[in-house]
This record gives sequence, C-alpha cells and structure tokens, in this order.
Amino acid sequence: MPAFSETDRSLVPNQSGQYQAYNLSNYRSIPQLDRLTESQIEAIEVVGRVLPFKTNTYVVNHIIDWDRVPNDPMFRLTFPQRDMLLPHHYEQVYLALKRGAGTWLDRTVARIRTELNPHPAGQTTDNIPVLEGRPVPGIQHKYPETVLFFPSQGQTCHAYCTFCFRWPQFVATEAGKFASSEIETLIAYLRAHPRVTSVLFTGGDPLVMKTAILRRYVSALVGAKLPNLRTIRFGTKSLSYWPERFLDAPDADDLLRLFEETVQAGIGVAFMAHFNHPVELSTNAVRRAVRRINATGAVIRTQSPLLRGINDDPNLWSEMWREQVGLGMIPYYMFLVRDTGASHYFGVPLVEANEIYTHAYRNVSGLARTVRGPSMSAHFGKIQVLGPVTIDRRRLLALQFIQGRNPEWVGSPFFAEYNAEAQWIDDLKPAFGGAKFFFEEPSRYSEWLAKPKGNRECETYAPKPTPKSRIGFPPFAAPWQ
Repeated sequence: MPAFSETDRSLVPNQSGQYQAYNLSNYRSIPQLDRLTESQIEAIEVVGRVLPFKTNTYVVNHIIDWDRVPNDPMFRLTFPQRDMLLPHHYEQVYLALKRGAGTWLDRTVARIRTELNPHPAGQTTDNIPVLEGRPVPGIQHKYPETVLFFPSQGQTCHAYCTFCFRWPQFVATEAGKFASSEIETLIAYLRAHPRVTSVLFTGGDPLVMKTAILRRYVSALVGAKLPNLRTIRFGTKSLSYWPERFLDAPDADDLLRLFEETVQAGIGVAFMAHFNHPVELSTNAVRRAVRRINATGAVIRTQSPLLRGINDDPNLWSEMWREQVGLGMIPYYMFLVRDTGASHYFGVPLVEANEIYTHAYRNVSGLARTVRGPSMSAHFGKIQVLGPVTIDRRRLLALQFIQGRNPEWVGSPFFAEYNAEAQWIDDLKPAFGGAKFFFEEPSRYSEWLAKPKGNRECETYAPKPTPKSRIGFPPFAAPWQ
C-alpha cells in the first residue's frame, strides 16, 4: 500500500491547517475551481481518464497563480489540459464518457494508453536485470554504475506532473508497475555486480513513504557494507509539491536523521530534486526545507525537462539555476521531454532546445554551469544536443553521449543532418550519408543485444577500440565497422 492515501489529511497544512489530496473523485471541491470554464472542467474529466491526475492543497494554495489560469505554468503542470491528448484520442474518450463509465470506457482508455508509448527506452525489455537466471522485479539497470530501485510503498507522488514519463506507474495494474519490497534481492544483485556504485530510489516518489519504511530499505543497504556502494540517491518532487515533508510532518526529523546517519556511515546521499519553474522555489517552506536537508550532509542536485508552455524561456532557466545555487543546490540536468504520454504537447525541437539552454547557460556564473543539457534519455543512453555546426558547407547537428549503454560511446561527438523540427533522436538521420548512427550498427550493437534480456549491462561488453577520428568526424561512413 502507498505510504499515504488519496484522502490523507494529516500531513501538509493548507489554509485551514489540513492536508488534502485531489484527484478525479474530489477535485470539484477545490475552492478555486469556480475560475474554470466548463470546457476546462471537461478537459480534466476526459484527459484525466487516460493520464493520471492528482494535486494537493500546497500546490493549489501556494504555487498556482489562479489569476493567470489557464496559462499559469504550475496549473498546466498539474491539471490536465485538452491538448494533452491527440484530438482523435480526446474524442474517443469523450464519446465513451457520454455512454457512461463502464467496460467500453475502460477498453477505450486502455487501448489509448498502449498507443502512448508507455514504457520508452527499453524500460521493460533491455533494462530489466537478471539474477541467477531470473528477472529481478522492481529494479532497472541501464548503465553499469547505477541501479534504479522502485520501492513498492513509494509508487505514488504528492501530486502528479502532467508531463511525467513514468505515468504508467500511476495507472497500470500491479503487474504493469515497477515495484519491489525485496531489499535482500537488491543487495544480492549489487554483490553480484561490483561495478554498481550508486542506487537510485525512484518511482513514483520514494519520499511519500513513512520514514520508518524508508529506513528499513536504507539501513539494510548501509548495513550490508557493500564495498562498491558509494551513493544512495532519491529521485523526488517533494521539495516542490510537499516541503512540509521536511519541516513539520510527524517523522520529518527522523527522515533528516536518516540522511545524516547514511552520510556518517560513509555513503553519500544525493537528493535528486525536480524543479520545473522558479516559482517552485519561492515559498518560505521550500527554502526552510532545503536548509534542513543541506544541514544533514546530503547534496541536492536539481533537474527538469524543458517543457513547452511551462519553462521554454531561457530567462526562466537562468533565474532558476541562480536561485538554486543561492540556496545551496547544484544544477544538474536540463532534459528533453521523453517520447511518451503528452510529449506532443510539451515537446520542444532539439535546435530550439539548444538555443534556450545556451542562452540560459551564458547568463549564469560558473557555479551554475554544472548543469548538462539539453539531454534526451533515449534507448541507447543520454544524448546531449551540442547544437548546429557547419562542416564542408553542410549544416549539421552535433550531438554526444553523456551516458551510454556502452561506456565507450560517452564524450565523442557525432553528427546528424540538420532538422529544425526534430524533437527526438528517432527524428534525425545520420550525417554524411550514413545509413545508421554508429550506436545502431549491428556489427557492434548485436554483441550486446545477444545477451539475455535484462543482463545487458555494459560492464562485460568490451567493443574493439575505434580511433577517435572515426567517431562522428568526417570522413563519416559507418564507424564501428
């Protein structure tokens, strides 16, 4: 069961001193809803049947500017909008609702969800690890050094982001979710894979869990004294959506002690905070929460996708990075919207994304230039868009791997034909007449692909050395051959 229910009222104070989560069953009780039109209410009802919808009193009362609705960025970030579904999908759900909730609606919604690429980048195929010949549930292993762990009790959030690429975690059946409560299996897997140095608790949001539950997981990892484990990470939106988790929640102090004890045990705590807009940093609550977390020795790193209609302005990014640095946080990633869910609504073309990133990067000091991006978390790895270049009078797009299934790919530029409309690596064609990008070449990729599913960590894959001059630079024919 989740650590708190949709109707838990005991954790975050609102204007009346209580916490309230809102979803499709009760959102009409939000006092500010009288500012919405009937068509906006309809959109919540229709889109919220396909993509998950949940908000709470902190979001509603403190970070949404209702005078700017429906154009307020935090409103768009948490409340479903009509265009988040493709027109034909919207029409199908609308008509099914008109017929009444029931089997027809359920089938319509289920079919549409399968058409939204619910598990991109090999999550259910190439990222599932194997231990003693069997797939390990609730774990993903894409890069040699990092394992993702999905604790069963953390597979919800304080509020849901409308862009979330893990939206299936909130709508799928139990069989369709990544989730595990078997910490001993995770420890056994880490022992069997000594190249893993970092475990990322993710979801959902692991910090929806009561501290007593989270402590059982973390204490087991620390107590195992794994010589390879250097860092425990927590991927979380809690600072933005529920800062009281670190202030006046009943177990807030114990949570901070857990961070401190983990650091004192010699394992770094990396708090991977998701902030999508500067307004999320503006409340006294979030500022106090950041100070308390920093005092434990944990390091807060910040990340966000670039989102059309929410933060597609370089001035917002530079403002956000400067504010984060001022609060003692480290800007980490600017991502591109993954090719799933409402990506058509939020997506920004790669060329434009590079322009936004570059302009923002130029307008901050070196302390904020720790940020990397814009980055696509694609099937083969994290691909950074370096920007347009001209080679032999040809306009091209330069890219490089920040992280890759094969570590040998990292840091070497490669080139694609210039395409101002492309929003993902799949929209690009290799430059210089290549049929495939080097990482797609069967002669090199097939060795990795031939491994048993779920056991494709790159740690045992050693490609033949390739001269740097062949990786992405002209003459560019078929590198890695």
